[in-house]
Amino acid sequence: MPNCPECTAREKKKIQAKYEAETLEEDRGRDDLFKLFDEIDIPMKLDSATKHFICKRCGLYATREQVSDIRYKLNQREKTREDKQDDYLEWWQKSKKEKQEN
Repeated sequence: MPNCPECTAREKKKIQAKYEAETLEEDRGRDDLFKLFDEIDIPMKLDSATKHFICKRCGLYATREQVSDIRYKLNQREKTREDKQDDYLEWWQKSKKEKQEN
């Protein structure tokens, strides 16, 4: 059974905030944080009649494809101002020929 993507994302944010508050910056490791994330288990129940998954915690009612789409959207990183500036700088530094091809 898949884990509820919305509840899992909320729990990950809580765990990360707690981890960052309790651990010194120089002692932090990605592996330690990912081990904490692995402990999250919020399974969804399958409604066999409609082939939808239901989260008992938040009430999410979705097909397998919808659960996958939600998980993808939640895992996408929001573009920051620096990302946009880097993209613009990269575009600016291209040759005129490359710009016309795009």
